Amino acid sequence: MRLNHCLAGTVLSLAAAFATAQTLTIEGGGAASTTGLVPQSFAPYAAKAGYNLQVVLNQVLTKSIMKVGAGKLDLSVAPPPAYLLMERGAGPYASQADTAKALAKNVRALFAFQGSTMHPVVWADSGITQWSDLKDKRIFVGPPAGAANSQSTGMVESASNLKADADYEPVKLPWGQATQSFQDGQYDLYIAFFPIGSQTITEMSLQRKIRILSIAPEVFDTPAFKAYEKRAGVSTVAIPANTYSSIENADQTIHAVATAMMVIANASMPDETAYALTKAYWEALPQMKASNALLDSQDDSKPLAGVTAKLHPGAIRYYQERGMTIPPELL
Repeated sequence: MRLNHCLAGTVLSLAAAFATAQTLTIEGGGAASTTGLVPQSFAPYAAKAGYNLQVVLNQVLTKSIMKVGAGKLDLSVAPPPAYLLMERGAGPYASQADTAKALAKNVRALFAFQGSTMHPVVWADSGITQWSDLKDKRIFVGPPAGAANSQSTGMVESASNLKADADYEPVKLPWGQATQSFQDGQYDLYIAFFPIGSQTITEMSLQRKIRILSIAPEVFDTPAFKAYEKRAGVSTVAIPANTYSSIENADQTIHAVATAMMVIANASMPDETAYALTKAYWEALPQMKASNALLDSQDDSKPLAGVTAKLHPGAIRYYQERGMTIPPELL
């Protein structure tokens, strides 16, 4: 009887806590991508901090940023280069430039995380074994709208000196069609945006042998790559050998590029809320990584890597408590 009372009390306490938690909506990308996995994984820990995150996935994040800026959405995962385009009213925001520039002023960042890693995939029997073999080929670079286009084309140019349209044909399709279209032979190189260890890559390689092209490490030290890294909001990453045991070059370490992502809020979010969410994320990250191998590459040593929007005052308070020096442009 005493145990039953204890259990009942626990259930009531949890129910009460959930009932009093503030509900916030956050939009993310695909469920299998890091842009979807991070908000899903973070939600239980945000709840412990008093915030019930309603996670909405498979969103066009360039549009989600606008909703945050307009105060119609609490939180969103955001590609750093997309925010820079919004500030300038360029790229996907060109048709509503004045509105985009005005709304960009309302956006504040809480924290950044490593997004998906670009996996440059070719069929092992295609004859493509190095970047120069892609001359005059067809390359999938991402959806028609979004930040992936510039990230993909910049990566290809850094690795090969090949330029979109001039040296190869860039193919743009929605994310949901990308893998099947590659399997149907619609392009020669599939730049797949997935977490390291993606099951999708494994399944593809089991159906038909694939190769993942590696970028020469010396490329990462060139001024051109450094400029691309800053412009596109990306970072370098190594895919350990035998991560994908069934691919053609499984025994090699693959040097690749990973996108950076940030979680943003409207400037009007209360400082205490922004502080609590930022703190909860970084304190929960070790547990999030332990519970999901696809998040294992997340690194808390550079918590602001990729952030392009100014930080929310609540987030600034957390980073200052950690003794961090915050770049002036983010203040």
